[in-house]
Amino acid sequence: MRLLLLKHFRFDRETAITDWAAAKGHTFALLYPPDDETYPEHDSYELLVILGGPMSVYEEKLYPWLTEEKQFVREALQRGKLVLGICFGAQMLAELLGSRVYRNAYKEIGWHKIERTTAEHPLLSQLPQQFYSFQWHGDCFDLPEGAVRLAGSEACTNQAFAYGNRVAGLQFHLEAHPEAIGEMLSCWSSELVEAPYIQPAAHITAELARSEQSFAMLARVLDQLAAVGQTDQESRRAEQSAGQAEQQSGVPHEAQAAPGA
Repeated sequence: MRLLLLKHFRFDRETAITDWAAAKGHTFALLYPPDDETYPEHDSYELLVILGGPMSVYEEKLYPWLTEEKQFVREALQRGKLVLGICFGAQMLAELLGSRVYRNAYKEIGWHKIERTTAEHPLLSQLPQQFYSFQWHGDCFDLPEGAVRLAGSEACTNQAFAYGNRVAGLQFHLEAHPEAIGEMLSCWSSELVEAPYIQPAAHITAELARSEQSFAMLARVLDQLAAVGQTDQESRRAEQSAGQAEQQSGVPHEAQAAPGA
């Protein structure tokens, strides 16, 4: 399977995803929408991953490149691509699927508890009922119509959703690398104010060991999406084989069964 990652700040670390891809024999490409002007053809990838960013999805006037990125992601959705959005990426998916993105009542910064809902869906089925994940966000989103809410937290109702079995949004950062977290704490230290769901830098740093557990959980989520992609590939191969057999025999595939079979 081929992955395309959309990255929105330079010191982000996507290695939890790319290491998983390499271990599974998948390939990947990285695009940086704030600078890159040319998007690839949609046939060049099977799974699109939209990573986080410090901007808001409704800030096109401040970030004009958002318009083109949204169009690209919209086309990916229309083509039935596998799409995973993380934090900013989840908010973008929610907006493109018709929901509102807006300021949450509280900012969540630090290691916060996530609780899965009782919804039956494979995406998070291999994750614990409760777990901790890194968070850094001030926006939230309403659940898109037709989506399934998969997780929430004390400060933010919609922490994860699935839209069918091909599109998923995670508000939390299972991919957050300790080095990237360290850079966030340095570059965005002004956001570490005293508030109900903002943890001090020392507390966040003391919990960095949670990253390894987060990477393992992310791998399980990606495995679920990859399984859908594998089913797609097998279906395409079956269709191609049937088409080739039809051409060779001159008999339509659906007519090859014996009468009464």
